Amino acid sequence: MDARQWHSTIAAAQAGDREALDELVAGWLPLVYNIVGRALGGHADVDDVVQETMLRAVDHLGSLRDPDSFRSWLVAIAMRQIRDRARRRTAEPLTDGAGDQAVDFAELTVLRLQLEGQRREVAEAVRWLDAEDRQPLSLWWLEVAGELTRPELAAAAGISRQHAAVRVQRTKARLEAARGIVRALDSSCPELRDVTARWSGRPDSVWRKRLARHIRGCGYCAGPGEAVVPAERLLAGIALVPVPAGFTMSLALGGKPAAAATAATAGWSAKILGVLGKPAVAVTAGATFAAGGVYVVTQTPDDPPRRAIAAPTAASTARPPSVTRSASPSPSRTTSPSPSPSKTRVQLYGTVVDAVDGAPSAGTPPRALPRRAEKGVTATGAPATGLTHRGETVTLSGEGYFRVRWQILPRERPGSVAMPAWTGLDGRLFHVASGGGHRMDDPQPGTTDGTTWMGGPATGLAVLPSGTQQMWQNEYFWIDGTVTLHQNERGADYNLFVETSTWDKVAQDVRTGPEQGAVRYGLVRDNGKDTAPVPQYLTRSAPTDPATVRQRSRVTP
Repeated sequence: MDARQWHSTIAAAQAGDREALDELVAGWLPLVYNIVGRALGGHADVDDVVQETMLRAVDHLGSLRDPDSFRSWLVAIAMRQIRDRARRRTAEPLTDGAGDQAVDFAELTVLRLQLEGQRREVAEAVRWLDAEDRQPLSLWWLEVAGELTRPELAAAAGISRQHAAVRVQRTKARLEAARGIVRALDSSCPELRDVTARWSGRPDSVWRKRLARHIRGCGYCAGPGEAVVPAERLLAGIALVPVPAGFTMSLALGGKPAAAATAATAGWSAKILGVLGKPAVAVTAGATFAAGGVYVVTQTPDDPPRRAIAAPTAASTARPPSVTRSASPSPSRTTSPSPSPSKTRVQLYGTVVDAVDGAPSAGTPPRALPRRAEKGVTATGAPATGLTHRGETVTLSGEGYFRVRWQILPRERPGSVAMPAWTGLDGRLFHVASGGGHRMDDPQPGTTDGTTWMGGPATGLAVLPSGTQQMWQNEYFWIDGTVTLHQNERGADYNLFVETSTWDKVAQDVRTGPEQGAVRYGLVRDNGKDTAPVPQYLTRSAPTDPATVRQRSRVTP
């Protein structure tokens, strides 16, 4: 979740816009909840600490000088509340009575994100860490998932970057040792059954030492087995845990005395109650399929810019579709009036995709594909194996068609998709058609558990940022000029294969239908005019980090 993409929302909230404050709290609550949940483990204080963090952020939002630093500022508040809670209470395991009210965050992570194999192992290993290790782990987990930077991690922990590196390495080592315990407990070692005969099943430091001692001296438990994937690779594929419904109701209604809470929460408690107070299953499903959408809208450069609603991360995908709005800002947030019809200038190029679109039914043939000029396109810079790693690029130049073929690999690493970006556009670039016989969220033939090309219960899911068009296997573009495509892989694993094409090949692909073995016909996006849609995540500039290119890029001449 990138604070820079929330700049206008933060500024509007600071200016007193209650709707903006609603969106700010709803959008960043999952990040805070995950930090506090993992730092406190299964303690009943999670709700109170998250609530206090959000209330303090609302109370002191006016003191934030740089909206771009909102994320690090908010995380620092959360960590202070965690440390304050540790000073007020002892970090003892829960009593039986307290356990009824607590949220076991490890179990929540496994169940809500449908984790299997070594990802489940990592999530459950957190139970065996001490409180002093869970705090840096909660930040490092979000760092490898792309939600925090190392400077933000160090600032939130109140230590130097060098000290942060030492603490992270120490935490990683202890996490790996804890993974060994989880792995051993899942094994069928006969001696381990005798060792744990009197164990209550509740992880604690005493049993951690006993089990670690057994593993070191046991040929069965310490013997070679499945290759162990480094924790950072596994954590990168685990998205934010959705906020449970009961918790959000508590956040909206409870905790604070009425007099103290009214001023801080008057603008957003109702929104939290209405938006996040939903069953977690419904929230998760909405996050997974939010990219389905209904149609494509274009926005001319003379229209007032629409404020970005959601940052392209796992945190934003955990929000239900009702939070994502494509409508124009409310009058209170409109800084400049829309031009009157008599003064509106027609722009021949510069429209941008401003909403996601839905897939046509399987039996719906596409409309005719307009024919554009073809003088030839060259692709330079791409590795022979395609764009398979973060940072790899390909530059397209010339006039004509080309194809980008998607390969999503949730079995390798599911999670939030860091979308590719188009930068340095010089000329015109249109998104003309989608094909390949299926969208990537279509069920795979022969499966019965809902598995798509984006993943399923056995592998986990690759989840798109809120507002992103759901890609098809083949996406076709027409260019007259030059542009560079960047592979921004972080989180979910994916590959891109770029190949020059022709009008004939595009038309043939989109006309291939179910009777020929496809799931559905393709989709023609080109209207034959200069108001045809352009790709999402497109800019004429060349930013230092292409992954920061915003969805609603402005590509005016």
